[in-house]
Formats: sequence, C-alpha cells, structure tokens
Amino acid sequence: MSENRVVQGRMVTAKKLAELIEDDSVMDAEAIEEADRECPDCGGDVLEVGYMPSVTEFVTGQKCQDCDWSETDRD
Repeated sequence: MSENRVVQGRMVTAKKLAELIEDDSVMDAEAIEEADRECPDCGGDVLEVGYMPSVTEFVTGQKCQDCDWSETDRD
C-alpha cells in the first residue's frame, strides 16, 4: 500500500490526500509521489497523486505539504 506522508502537520494516506485536493470523497487513489516543483504560494514541497473521483474520471492532483494550495490536471 502507499506510503503515508505529512501534509500540513497531519499524516495522510494517498486517498486522504486526494480527498483534500478534491474537497470531497474519492473512490480510489494511487501511491503518493513527489511532484518536481515548488508550491507557487509558499515555496514548499508539492506532492502528486492520481485518483478516481468517480467511475468515469481519473485525475492527477497536486498538493503542497505546507499550505492550502492544490490543483488538478482538469482543463
């Protein structure tokens, strides 16, 4: 199973990280990876996770480990 990471002072699973990005529950999530970028808001480390918010959609989301910033690859 995926390795837990600390995000904004809390240990999170891949699924929980996806839920923070989506601001809703998700069906499934892949392993958390390091995104090769800094947070545009605070300069902190950014994590990336692929997840399925629904049966028909797959989204890649990124979330800063230190602040509220997040984004997805949705158009």
